[in-house]
Amino acid sequence: MKIAIIGYSGSGKSTLAQQLGHFHQIPVLHLDTIQFEEDWQTRSQEQVKTDLADFLHQEQSWVIDGNYSWCFYERRMKEADQIIFLNFSRWNCLYRAFKRYLKYRNQVRESMASGCTEKLDWEFIRWILWDGRTRETKRRYQKVRQTYPEKFIELQNQKQLSDYVKESGTKV
Repeated sequence: MKIAIIGYSGSGKSTLAQQLGHFHQIPVLHLDTIQFEEDWQTRSQEQVKTDLADFLHQEQSWVIDGNYSWCFYERRMKEADQIIFLNFSRWNCLYRAFKRYLKYRNQVRESMASGCTEKLDWEFIRWILWDGRTRETKRRYQKVRQTYPEKFIELQNQKQLSDYVKESGTKV
């Protein structure tokens, strides 16, 4: 089983990845854990690509959450048995990111690189509301939907996400 989880920041990709990985007993890779180093320093694209290539080569089954269109995106979508697109509204994503911030403030989440404490600054808020929702990003999601309709699952709100989790037998 290979599951790719894509979608907007704050939509719950990492939480769903953890749940599905645990339920199916398969490795989970949060792309943020290989994208960042301590203090939110960005690693080089070559380093990230090498780490992801190693993971894809070593694992027969996986859950990968994150977008990173420059990093084996087409390969991940092609190899995935399921592509789950969390297409929550920008305001819902902001609310969820705020709740996450309150829960993990001054801590490092399991789905984040070591030394990257939870933050909610203006730059991230702007990313959630506007910068992370460009026409190009929307076109990329649309292309994935059109290319892989048989394995593309779009969830637009918490009820749909909860129903999906319930139907898949995953515990929330």
